Amino acid sequence: VQLQASGGGLVQDGGSLRLSCASSGQLSSGYALGWFRQAPGKEREFVATIRWGGGHTYYRESVKGRFAISRDKAKGTVSLQMDSLKPEDTAIYYCAAAPRPILSTLSAESSYHYWGQGTQVTVSS
Repeated sequence: VQLQASGGGLVQDGGSLRLSCASSGQLSSGYALGWFRQAPGKEREFVATIRWGGGHTYYRESVKGRFAISRDKAKGTVSLQMDSLKPEDTAIYYCAAAPRPILSTLSAESSYHYWGQGTQVTVSS
């Protein structure tokens, strides 16, 4: 599985951006496709993930109500719509794929075996 992320950029506080991640290779229904981010000087952290089969979504608390993850199975893509962006959302965002993760490990980096290159998101105040 190879992943290619796109859609980052510079936006003002309160603005919106949409990230996309295109996958190549076969994704079975057991996969989860997710987004992580890493801010300067900080650890990489989970943002959101979606079950490839059933479409169930999961978010970190600080982005609930502002971010929405979705997938297009026909196109093999996963997107992250980010609204009401804040300066603290500034980070490099990575998409990743986890083969058959269990619920309790959906937010763990170690569950994700395939990673795309990062895309920079900068929110100015």
